[in-house]
Amino acid sequence: MIEVQDLSVRFGEAEALRRISLTLTPGERLGLVGESGSGKSMLGLALMGMLPEQAAMSGRLTIDAHDLSGAADREWREMRARKVAMIFQEPMMALNPLRRVGDTVMEPLRLHLGLSKSDARRRALELFEETGIQDPEEKLRQYPHELSGGQRQRVLIALALACDPGILIADEPTTALDAHVALRITDLLTRLARDRGMMLVFISHDLAAVARTAETVAVMYGGEIVEMGPVGQVLSDPKHPYTKGLLHARPTITGGELRKRLPMIPGNVPALADLPPGCRFSGRCAVELPHCAGTRPAIHAVGGSRSCACHRVPEVMDGAME
Repeated sequence: MIEVQDLSVRFGEAEALRRISLTLTPGERLGLVGESGSGKSMLGLALMGMLPEQAAMSGRLTIDAHDLSGAADREWREMRARKVAMIFQEPMMALNPLRRVGDTVMEPLRLHLGLSKSDARRRALELFEETGIQDPEEKLRQYPHELSGGQRQRVLIALALACDPGILIADEPTTALDAHVALRITDLLTRLARDRGMMLVFISHDLAAVARTAETVAVMYGGEIVEMGPVGQVLSDPKHPYTKGLLHARPTITGGELRKRLPMIPGNVPALADLPPGCRFSGRCAVELPHCAGTRPAIHAVGGSRSCACHRVPEVMDGAME
């Protein structure tokens, strides 16, 4: 289980994450969505204990009853060895171009599990087969540049699964892939999470991929979670103005819609040092109130397990903002 309470990450005066709170249970699949700069990857790095050295973290982070809020590097290395793993978005940057991919996957098996070379090779073959890599015997001997983008991503998934983690964080795992391959990767991650009972944190700009992969979605903006709930409910009936803006900006392929100009959220995500002290969406929101910029909105329950951080939640619930 992951429990995050009031987690904040600062770089000097700039606050990259502000008072994040969430709980993930074994087998749960969470999607994190939002524009670039919204804090999705930063939250993923915090859950991995891989924040940059300049970052100052406050709040509480607990994984399987281990309080890691002020954990030393040694504790985090042990946690990453057996409990939590990450798939990075660019396989060519994450894989060593001078090593055969089989050796890369075998390394943690030998280092953390103490397997012999032959046992590690056998286990690497099993992982390649589990992740759908064709001709695994041949692929073990190849270098990253000899594999396709989809095959490299599957190698990264096999590497992440090597020590049987309970938590898998996938940071934009389909960004560099074409649509067909991306679909197969999202289906693979969903199946692996179900079969292994893993927690999956799926970070993506792609709302369709999140809808296909996750059970719960958290919408992030300016380092905060502004809306959270079951993925089908949030994406079909958004409550926060930012979530509405993201959904309205999606392209469609029906009839005359092809020639229409896509709606846009005005402006850009401000730099960390320029975020307003109140609602961080202030300045871009079409329905903001005079006090939004200076007063941080509370997190309101909006039915069932859903929540929304907006000053106008009562009007949202009444349908006045539809």
